Amino acid sequence: MDKLAKYRQTIESVLTEYAEIPYRYADLKSHVIVSRDANHYLLMTLGWERDVKVHACIVHVEISNEKIWIHRDGLEDGIALELVAAGIPKHDIVLAFHSPEIRPYTEFAVS
Repeated sequence: MDKLAKYRQTIESVLTEYAEIPYRYADLKSHVIVSRDANHYLLMTLGWERDVKVHACIVHVEISNEKIWIHRDGLEDGIALELVAAGIPKHDIVLAFHSPEIRPYTEFAVS
């Protein structure tokens, strides 16, 4: 399996595990949305909390230039650590939710 195929499979697998965790309150459900042709991966929460409609992006990950760009990470411990635990090197993960000025101070790729 080539590098990008592994990255695609790993991202989808990690997000699917999170999507399968049920909510204990409200009428909420998580969905994994994958655009394989554009290399975008989303974890969305949809439903109702009392009388309020919930439509939230929890995680947005993109594969670009052979790196994983994390644009949004609303997970408690962060998807980056899950990806590292699955064997993806930190130098191939960009914490894109940090400004370019901050990225050199993280343990992850700058771009």
